[in-house]
Amino acid sequence: MAGALSEVLGEVLVAPDGEEVAVSALAARGVSLVGLYFGCSLGGSCAQLGASLAAFYGRFRGEAAAGGGQRLEIVFVSAEQEQQQWQEAVRAMPWLALPFVDKHRKLKLWNKYRVSNIPSLIFIDASTGKVVCRNGLLVIRDDPEGLEFPWGPKPFSEVVAGPLLRNNGQTLDSSALEGSHVGVYFSAHWCPPCRSLTRVLVESYRKIKEAGQKFEILFVSADRSEDSFKQYFSEMPWVAVPYADEARRSRLNRLYGIQGIPTLIVLDPKGEVITRQGRVEVLNDIECREFPWHPKPVLELTDSNAVQLNEGPCLVLFVDSEDDGESEAAKQLIQPIAEKIIAKYKAKEEEAPLLFFVAGEDDMTDSLRDYTNLPEAAPLLTILDMSARAKYVMDVEEITPEIVEAFVSDFLADKLKPEPI
Repeated sequence: MAGALSEVLGEVLVAPDGEEVAVSALAARGVSLVGLYFGCSLGGSCAQLGASLAAFYGRFRGEAAAGGGQRLEIVFVSAEQEQQQWQEAVRAMPWLALPFVDKHRKLKLWNKYRVSNIPSLIFIDASTGKVVCRNGLLVIRDDPEGLEFPWGPKPFSEVVAGPLLRNNGQTLDSSALEGSHVGVYFSAHWCPPCRSLTRVLVESYRKIKEAGQKFEILFVSADRSEDSFKQYFSEMPWVAVPYADEARRSRLNRLYGIQGIPTLIVLDPKGEVITRQGRVEVLNDIECREFPWHPKPVLELTDSNAVQLNEGPCLVLFVDSEDDGESEAAKQLIQPIAEKIIAKYKAKEEEAPLLFFVAGEDDMTDSLRDYTNLPEAAPLLTILDMSARAKYVMDVEEITPEIVEAFVSDFLADKLKPEPI
């Protein structure tokens, strides 16, 4: 266990009294699950979660005292910028914390687990370091006694099992989804981007069905009342989890670690995830020619997928788009490297640590260059890490596969010196 956890957390953590605790010591305590708590001491939502999590954690500590083994440990990954605030926060918490000085590891954890907002709680298996549950906030709410420990993922067919609704009031069993591609659509009427996406998605759904494809969409509402749900669902030609079945809606949110809406998860007929970026795919493929939207190793940067730049480090190759073949040639240059990285991490059942983009010349790209203070050169090879406000730039006259591969390898090995954004 110590090897896998040390790779994620380092060798040492800090206890509330300031004493160092070796990560290797967690095995002796019987810890089988670690919750990574991304948060801060400021803000009502973090304070609210901290109180709930402390009570939750206390129940597991009580089990350990009764001889049941500790099973669960929490590690605070702080967003604090000042050491004094960090110390005060750690002293007030009953669990362990990542050392304040280990800022580089903190950023790597935020990127590795694609944490986009706080508070966030992600459970990982202590023996392998792999994600067990991406949305621990819902675990605390839905299973306060820890009866479903260790909250591992279940098959989609098991989580969704039960009656579904159509907007005419007709019900059908979830087994009707079997054998179809399924888009699991997390959305709400109060969310303007959701309503905009829904209008596009209705047309996409119609085109896919008219083309003879077996496709269904399952609406998982985040509306604040049943009346709002009914009003919104009346615009949708697909099926929904009944609004009153809050437990099932919550389990689906937990299953896919939903942190924001709108989110469209596309599943294959076996219930396996094809893409978590269904929103981007639908907006980029209005004619649905690429359905069911298997992920591409290299994407062309657009207004609709630029949001992914905030999800972790991204390799972006800027090219001169006045040459029609330049973007395609750049994709072909990067693709073998991207495929190798993606395959390597897929074999470890982990997300790739980099996303890969080619950027041409348009207003959005100009804005990105201005925001990150990049030179106007083209081609220009960069890695942009928005959460760390860092950039890595390779400004050479000719970009070759060897240069790209060395650049990526050095970045993953922490050999590159970042420049501030």
